Amino acid sequence: MEKNNQTDPPLAYKLRPKNLQDFFGQNKAVGPESFLYKAIQQDRVPSLVFWGPPGSGKTTLASIIAGQTDSVFLELSAVTSGVKDLRKIIDKAREAEWEEKKTILFIDEIHRWNKNQQDALLPHIENGTITLIGATTENPGFSINSPLLSRIKVIVLESLKTEDLVQIIKKALKNFQTETSKDTINLIARIANGDARAALNILESCLAEKPKKITPDLVKKIIEKPQLLHDRQGEEHYNLISALIKSMRGSDPNAALYWLARLLEGGEDPMFVARRLVIFASEDIGLANNSALLLANAAFDACRNIGMPECWINLSHTVSYLAKSPKSNATYEAYKKAKQDVYEHGNLPVPPYLKNAPTEFMKNLGYGQGYKYPHSENDQNQDYLPPELKNKKYLG
Repeated sequence: MEKNNQTDPPLAYKLRPKNLQDFFGQNKAVGPESFLYKAIQQDRVPSLVFWGPPGSGKTTLASIIAGQTDSVFLELSAVTSGVKDLRKIIDKAREAEWEEKKTILFIDEIHRWNKNQQDALLPHIENGTITLIGATTENPGFSINSPLLSRIKVIVLESLKTEDLVQIIKKALKNFQTETSKDTINLIARIANGDARAALNILESCLAEKPKKITPDLVKKIIEKPQLLHDRQGEEHYNLISALIKSMRGSDPNAALYWLARLLEGGEDPMFVARRLVIFASEDIGLANNSALLLANAAFDACRNIGMPECWINLSHTVSYLAKSPKSNATYEAYKKAKQDVYEHGNLPVPPYLKNAPTEFMKNLGYGQGYKYPHSENDQNQDYLPPELKNKKYLG
């Protein structure tokens, strides 16, 4: 294969596999025992949405399905298209019907379409004019509206494993007269972080240097640091913070520090992490260690005053402390019980003896009468709850 020039498509595009035999990874989704594999072999593929991270093979798999089912394959990008473009696609699909051919419409980043645009697909899926294959990096439960979601099957694709990426890189290298060691291939696979497109882009950049041998030093020169998967607006944002919280809750400081590093090195706002630590200190530690909230608030102030890159030190300190601290969610659960009674019983009146009486008028109404001042009264038998909740216990 000749080296790309500026008008050539990227290596990842040129080497896109044409059949399932050359498609590496995703054995759970499209392995020989999977629903999708059997549906392809029997030419009965329903409308689908592929949900997975970048470079997991969503577009490639859609193209393979179209080829192996002998269907017309039409593409739209939800970023640049709308209902007007869809109408043109439907016209082409109806023409294909006259030739007794099916049409697969692939919509990349389908989550970018709004509700009305997604609704426009419904009648054409229902009557079989098109088989929809959407691709999204966002959770379909949030990004695709219910009527469309009920008519499609979601196929979950995962980040490719390192060994899958190694196979993809080796296959690509067969097209070039360039030496590459096993260690270098493994390095590219690790840096690509589960993304086949990223792996091939790194390889292509290395080849553009026209080396006799691709070495680890050349790879490191091409890519200074891994492209960590972290979308501050998307689902991975919540996945990572959830992993951090659950690791601290489970008293595993090592896991907590790893997830903290994933967040910060991926570009997360340290103030977001600091706010979550303040919440955690009361929700999950609470009365078991009152100093936890003090430290969490101190970390919050440190992040606000110092910022990145140095405030990772403060966050690391605090995350480690919170993870190792004894835990109690008693006050968290107690408040939820009290809140439930508030909604169940409504606005129960404050007992008169608990009311303040700053004026003579209020005293005449009986405000404050019968209140026993705990610092001077020997009789401590006084109810502080409304009579309807007498003897209710929220906190043991």
